[in-house]
Amino acid sequence: MLSFVLLSAALTMIAVAAVVIPLVRRGSTATTPAPWAALGAGALLLIGSAALYVSWSNWPWSAPAGADSPQRMVGRLARRMERDPGNLQGWLQLGNSYVALQEYHLAVRAFGKADELSGGKSAEALTGEAEALALNDESELDGRAGRLIERALLVDPDSGKALLFGATTAERRGDLPLARQRFAKLLAMNPPDSLRPLLERQLRMIDEKLAAGPAAAAPAQKGSASAPAAAGGAAVVRVNVTLAPSMARVTDGAPLFVFVRDPQQAGPPLAVKRLESHFPQTVALTPADSMIPGRLFSAGQSVQVVARIARTGSPVGASGDPFGEVSYRVGKDGVASLVIDRLTP
Repeated sequence: MLSFVLLSAALTMIAVAAVVIPLVRRGSTATTPAPWAALGAGALLLIGSAALYVSWSNWPWSAPAGADSPQRMVGRLARRMERDPGNLQGWLQLGNSYVALQEYHLAVRAFGKADELSGGKSAEALTGEAEALALNDESELDGRAGRLIERALLVDPDSGKALLFGATTAERRGDLPLARQRFAKLLAMNPPDSLRPLLERQLRMIDEKLAAGPAAAAPAQKGSASAPAAAGGAAVVRVNVTLAPSMARVTDGAPLFVFVRDPQQAGPPLAVKRLESHFPQTVALTPADSMIPGRLFSAGQSVQVVARIARTGSPVGASGDPFGEVSYRVGKDGVASLVIDRLTP
């Protein structure tokens, strides 16, 4: 921007000179120079061009540096909601913004406020609160988040997001007929192309379990030997997590989070596990470790695996947290080595 301003100033001075110099020189047809006309013309060109550029350009002259960063934008929205606490749509927007920033505790509060304002009649507020709870702690799908989803489906039985969460929670508790009904309804609602194959796969898996009888229909216990198989066979990520010697004194007994991420797409992880921080340890993640219904990884997919020691105990990364990462090809790579050897900026 500075280079552009300097270049514009230079071009403006050239234009001013082209007008002023003939006025201050004595020409063959002029008896005296015209210094006041020269000064007037120069001032008009300089001040007028600057004023027109400021008024007509789209450059945010009054905005402070970094004003359009996501954090600042959400901060402004939060301050606006303090002044206008009765704005239901504003609270929904604030909740979604906090989810995008992975500030899940704040998102729960914002969606809770929206639920209160709607009198419990906003499926978006109920589903948003459930999503934020589940992102912060997956086990909430079996508790408060699951109950919020059931309330959302009573309010709006055709809510796509509520159906997706509702189908997943039903499958988790072993109610396969209800899970199948919800997945099938969602599939009939013309979902995005990226979601359709995942829904079709879930329906096939449920049909296979129902055909196999009650034993196969029972919900797989987390961490049991049958869980990876139920989650999709070859879709397993295995890493051996070790700690670099330079990081040994910064663990302090904090929990270890291992994430599977899609390097081509921002957003919540595809899978996550919370573990004790002891090293080395081998970790296996499958689609059963997914945090969000329908957001899964599959065999052949290229993913990024991140191991982070959360010194604050929160799954949301904080400055100073030790971490390491490695690229992984699902179903192709065996046990990959993942070394925690750096600190979060």
